[in-house]
Amino acid sequence: MSGGSTSGGSTPGGGRPSRRWLKAVIVFLLIAIPAGYLVISAIQSRNGGEDKAAAASAKGLEAGYPTRVQRRIYDVPVPPYSKKVAFYETNSWKVSSLYVQFVTSRDGLDSFLHRIGTGRSALDKGKVTITGDQAKKVGWQVGEAGHDWAGMELKQKDPQPKLRITVKFDNPAHPKVYVVSTVTP
Repeated sequence: MSGGSTSGGSTPGGGRPSRRWLKAVIVFLLIAIPAGYLVISAIQSRNGGEDKAAAASAKGLEAGYPTRVQRRIYDVPVPPYSKKVAFYETNSWKVSSLYVQFVTSRDGLDSFLHRIGTGRSALDKGKVTITGDQAKKVGWQVGEAGHDWAGMELKQKDPQPKLRITVKFDNPAHPKVYVVSTVTP
C-alpha cells in the first residue's frame, strides 16, 4: 500500500472532511427546541389561566371553610360551629378577593366582629354593603326586599384587607353573614 490514505476521503493535512452543515444543524436544534418549548409553555400557561378563571366562576361558591391561610390573609375568622359555610376566591394582578358566607349564632356573630376589631353596633340597620356585581359573581341575593339586613364596611390601611360585611337577621338567633374581603397587593 502506498501513501496511507485515511478513511472518509482525503483532506489537506490528512484529517476528516469538514462537516459544517452537521454543526449548523446541531446549533439550530439546540436553539430551536428550547425556544419551541418556551412558546408552547407560554401558550398553555395563558390558556390555563383563562380556563381556571372560567372554571372557578362557573363553579361559584365552594362548600366548606376557607383554608387557615386564606382566613388569615383576608382577615375573615369564620366562627367555629358555623353552618352553611361556603367561600370563593378571585385573584388578579391588581386585586384579590375572598367571598365567604356562613350562618352562626348571636355569640358567633359577636365573636367574629370582635376578632376583626369591631362590634355589632357598627352594623347599620337596613344597609347592604356588598355591591350588586360582587353578589352576582357568587349568586348571592343580598339586598332583597322583605329581609332584615344590616351591614358595614371595614376599611383598614394597606396591605390590610378591606371588608364588606352584610348580615341577614331574618332569624336573629342564627344570622347569615356575607363577607367580601379585598386585598390590593
